[in-house]
Amino acid sequence: MAKIEILNEKAGQYITPKPLCKGDKVAIVAPATHIRAEYVEGACEYLKRHGYAPVVSEHCLGNSNDYSGTAEERFLDLSRAFADKEIAAILCARGGYGAVHLIERFSPEFLRDNAKWLIGFSDITALHAMMLNAGVKSIHGAMAKYMWENPESNIHLDNLMKILAGGTPEGLSWERTSLDINGSAEGILAGGNMAVFNGLNGSRYDIGNIPGHILFIEDVGEEVYRIERMLYNMCLNGTLAKAKGIIVGQFTEYDKSRNAETMEQMIKRMVEPLGIPVAFNAPFGHGDDNMPLIEGAQVRLTV
Repeated sequence: MAKIEILNEKAGQYITPKPLCKGDKVAIVAPATHIRAEYVEGACEYLKRHGYAPVVSEHCLGNSNDYSGTAEERFLDLSRAFADKEIAAILCARGGYGAVHLIERFSPEFLRDNAKWLIGFSDITALHAMMLNAGVKSIHGAMAKYMWENPESNIHLDNLMKILAGGTPEGLSWERTSLDINGSAEGILAGGNMAVFNGLNGSRYDIGNIPGHILFIEDVGEEVYRIERMLYNMCLNGTLAKAKGIIVGQFTEYDKSRNAETMEQMIKRMVEPLGIPVAFNAPFGHGDDNMPLIEGAQVRLTV
């Protein structure tokens, strides 16, 4: 068994956004690629059933060269959602590509002064890196399509709602695999989509700036050699040496016939020399399961 436990916070750690109350407004924004209207409608219905008031941003359903809007329009939607005191949380409608266009426009001071939960994954990893740089927690978790596909009870969405309400998620555990590396470690939870955060290496948003982190990784459509190249980059720049533990999520939609090793076998070969606990097959990523993970939380990983 592998599991994640959220620990009591230490002084000086990341800001925890305020919990939501019934009736609070949740902004739905599309900071990257455009999204199908039915997915947003499904997310609105899901949030309403849980007592929240969804507010769809002005350009959320737009389409500008495959983005939901121009970079300026997407920035306006996101910045307004942060600045609006009536908005209690921000749900990113989808990923795709484009969030990186926005991150330098937000100062750490603005994000700290307007701290609220930001939710999403995939390309939204760039926004999570932005939040971590500002010292504010965020939620790597399900977006609009997942809510549309899972309108009834779902453990991962249930846990997402618990986090938003100020509770502690339950059942953050999964069955071990033969590739797991046993051990226990504590650190700041950080990570997301490998291709996205790898593209931030060397910047102030680099995960390598967080010493003693528990790294979690996933990706979609990236071949084994490309992920290996990213891991080599992380070895060479010292990011992996700073990790206290690693959680490997789902790597999907790649050609498994092209390689002598599976993705997971390659990852184990790359990280085993670190001598830290590593858990494989965690239920998050571009698949049927999307366990919410709190970026910036102090956690214990046990494998």
